[in-house]
Amino acid sequence: MPPGPPVVEVVGLGPAGPDLVTTGASALLGSGAPTFVRTTRHPAATVLPPGTRSFDDVYEAAGSIDEVYPAIVDALVAAAADHGRVVYAVPGSPVVAEHTVELLVADERVTAVLHPALSFLDLTWARLGVDPVEQGVRLVDGHRFDVEAAGERGPMLVGQCDSRWVLSDIKLTVDEPPDQPVVVLQRLGLPDERIVEVAWDELDRSVEPDHLTSLWIPRLAAPVAPEVARFEALMRELRVSDPWKADQTHDSLKRFLLEEAYEVLEAIDAYDPDTGDGAEELTSELGDLLYQVVFHAALGAEAGWFDLSDVARAIHDKLVSRNEGLVRATEGRPADAGVEGAISVWEATKRAEQGRDSAFDGIPHALPALTRAMKVQRKAEALGLGPAGDGDVDDDRAAADRAGAGEPDRGAAAPDPAVSSGALAALAGAVAAEPGDVERVGALLAAVVDVTRRAGVDPEDALRRRIDADEARYRAVEHPG
Repeated sequence: MPPGPPVVEVVGLGPAGPDLVTTGASALLGSGAPTFVRTTRHPAATVLPPGTRSFDDVYEAAGSIDEVYPAIVDALVAAAADHGRVVYAVPGSPVVAEHTVELLVADERVTAVLHPALSFLDLTWARLGVDPVEQGVRLVDGHRFDVEAAGERGPMLVGQCDSRWVLSDIKLTVDEPPDQPVVVLQRLGLPDERIVEVAWDELDRSVEPDHLTSLWIPRLAAPVAPEVARFEALMRELRVSDPWKADQTHDSLKRFLLEEAYEVLEAIDAYDPDTGDGAEELTSELGDLLYQVVFHAALGAEAGWFDLSDVARAIHDKLVSRNEGLVRATEGRPADAGVEGAISVWEATKRAEQGRDSAFDGIPHALPALTRAMKVQRKAEALGLGPAGDGDVDDDRAAADRAGAGEPDRGAAAPDPAVSSGALAALAGAVAAEPGDVERVGALLAAVVDVTRRAGVDPEDALRRRIDADEARYRAVEHPG
């Protein structure tokens, strides 16, 4: 049988001094095989045998850190091919944050044999009093923080924070820095061990980093992803254990979705963003609405068509696409085009994205009439169509009246872009004069919606508030005192 590929025995020097080097690692280092070490900048480097080849020169000669690791691996592969077997020593443990070891394991030219050792993690958890499994800690390389920590909210342990520029990059990468201090851990297990809390904005100013520096970040911001994942897992459990939830379908849940949406509206009315009054109730009602979304996603997952991640990805990608389209479409437009110009572009982007013939195709007919009227009018205005007015009802009658009075027919004239109070009064008078005229009542309501919309008021919300006030007065009269 032909011999296998040459062997690289990878041993760890532990997280601190020689006292934490394992017996097994010491035996391999003393085996007489050609020995290499990634760097001698380590407190336990004194246990290395004479003649050990260091790769410190590779670090010094390389233009970037990305050039270092492949160069080390190529040198180890060549040495293993010459000698059949070599020993490679790394700081800490071979299986923790060692990119050269990752490359060796993936390299088919050699067989990499890893010998476990203590790592800086063991000392870190002991010093912090943290169970990394229970808390779901993410280990991140400080040199690749922008990539590895993307979207993460914590807790995180950031290793290899070996220079001020690494700390500076970490600090500047985070858009929402933590309010609480983070913990800097240095030279754990050595006589000059140092553990200090540091404010985020002082991270690259008050710390003198070295190759034994790491950073503990308990939380960057609210842990959105873990909470949503926990909620989704509970939903799956309840679908199994709760007979009522197990029987629900998309159709059966529709009325609950609508009810929860209206309860959110009531909570918004009662919420004061300046004082925070009503925040707890609004949070609760928004949670009930989110529950409906998660419930529908769970049903989709069970059917095998979509899940909650698909829902989140769909809205994320949709918003990115529309905003990119908005940026492209508004390049070169006057700065004063404002919100209305942006809405017009946004509507055109949505229509193209969804393959609709009309911008009005996406307005649900099941909406409350006032809300639907407002949406139709907004769409029309965004497209530059102007208000429909009440001409579709009254043009023929008005034309006949004018003809009888000897007036010229102006029925084809464009409607005034705004509904005047006089027009509203005239419509109201016509409704009173002809009870039961559904078209005129509809025209009056549409005109009212147009007025409220132009005033920046949601007609559904305004009417609901007015009814609330009226109801309160009626109740007071009903039960005086």
